[in-house]
Amino acid sequence: MTLRFGFTMFALVAFAGHAAAFEISSPSISNGKWDAKYLGDKAGCGGQNVSIALDWKNPPAGTKSYALTMFDTDANGGKGFWHWLAWNIPASAKGLHAGASSGKGLPKGTVQGKGSVGRAGYFGPCPPPGSGQHHYVFTLYALGEKTLRAPANPLPDMVSVAAKSSALGEASVTYTYGR
Repeated sequence: MTLRFGFTMFALVAFAGHAAAFEISSPSISNGKWDAKYLGDKAGCGGQNVSIALDWKNPPAGTKSYALTMFDTDANGGKGFWHWLAWNIPASAKGLHAGASSGKGLPKGTVQGKGSVGRAGYFGPCPPPGSGQHHYVFTLYALGEKTLRAPANPLPDMVSVAAKSSALGEASVTYTYGR
């Protein structure tokens, strides 16, 4: 009886010591399907560049802000393509609603950077026809500071490096799209 009690207590203490995983997901993508409004508006994709909704939970303790990136790992012959960059998202945010990148729906203080299309904000998936399924990786960085240390008008790579260097943790989700 004492041995069983000891194992039970050990299991409870071990379980209590594990924090839930930091996670990001999107209610906008259902069964891997993108609604047309979330697609890019160039090259015949027929979209409207409405940013998808994102939800996150269980950020690391000490999180003071977030940085978000959306990167197509398959574009440009495997060199990739930046679709969305946003940072200084307040720690109180639990996600972004669909269309937030228009600027009206972003939490106060959030900054959007220029992606590979050369403008700030979300640019939806729009891979070349016949190029197969592209992988769109959304990465949310939980930062230990309120503002990201990045130069004015940073290149996308600079945002990613700055976010990684001050991240307390990161969560990623990948969605695919091809045409």
